[in-house]
Amino acid sequence: MSRIVIALGGNALGTTPDEQRARIATAAPSLVGLIAQGHEIIVSHGNGPQVGAIGLAFDIASRHTDRVARMDLPECTAMSQGYIGYHLQQGLAAELRRVGMPWHVASVVTQVEVAADDPAFRHPSKPIGGFHGEAEARVMMQAQPGLVMVEDSGRGWRRVVPSPRPVSIVERDSILNLLDHEFIVVACGGGGVPVVRDADGDLHGVAAVIDKDFASARLAEAVGADHLFILTAVDRVAIGFGTPEQRDLTRLDLATAQRYVDEGHFAAGSMLPKVQAAMQFAASGAGRTAVICSLENAPLAMRGESGTVIHSGPADQTADRWERSTVAAGAA
Repeated sequence: MSRIVIALGGNALGTTPDEQRARIATAAPSLVGLIAQGHEIIVSHGNGPQVGAIGLAFDIASRHTDRVARMDLPECTAMSQGYIGYHLQQGLAAELRRVGMPWHVASVVTQVEVAADDPAFRHPSKPIGGFHGEAEARVMMQAQPGLVMVEDSGRGWRRVVPSPRPVSIVERDSILNLLDHEFIVVACGGGGVPVVRDADGDLHGVAAVIDKDFASARLAEAVGADHLFILTAVDRVAIGFGTPEQRDLTRLDLATAQRYVDEGHFAAGSMLPKVQAAMQFAASGAGRTAVICSLENAPLAMRGESGTVIHSGPADQTADRWERSTVAAGAA
């Protein structure tokens, strides 16, 4: 039996509740199928479109009535974890009932600890929320000390926040306890709610965004997972993406992956963090592999027929073991 963390992209889940339910229903059979093959799964997810909509709704409402307070990023992230988790619980539970499996589903509002001295806090760079005119942006920054807004590619001014690296998963023990009692666990939504620890050991939320893929890799390490699946909008990692020279990659060892990163083949805002997170997890322990693939072709990737496998290197034959295990699971 393997333990697998599956990271769903926020954009891959759609931008409306109806789209989200439909895409979860499509993905649920392959996710539940892993349990039928004897595996344990933890599902993480992105929240970019969803948390942006939540924040925008509170911003607009708070400017028009004093009955609605502004809601800062930690609270918006927690809200997005709740409603995306709610849809995942319903979709996965329906599939479990359909196939007659006794497993349960639970979402954990997950805090992810970051270092208070992470350099990212000195250089906010992650754009969030809607676009504003320059005059409006300057008024907003004057009214809210600490708010940083920048011009974004000629489209207007947007808020930028730090994107620190995850250090630890606060609810790790709760997640493991649920796994031990036959639960599919939904955790680390949107990269988790970023928190820092004060001198007394108490946790406090901070206005930041943890990259979902790095948080998923840290989650996979924390729970002792064997495999990390990063589900996105493309079937495979590619070099020369979008050009006549595009070449899809089926397997990458760490040295080759690092070379492609250094050569600038992967876009910073899309594929680069996925590849780096996959590399981080593959390097974290013997026999660990990461797979980057599309949500639509996840069932094929589970059988080793799609996706890009990232492994620690030829010497330990990790990728060969992955292929043998997935072929055997597909025949089960």
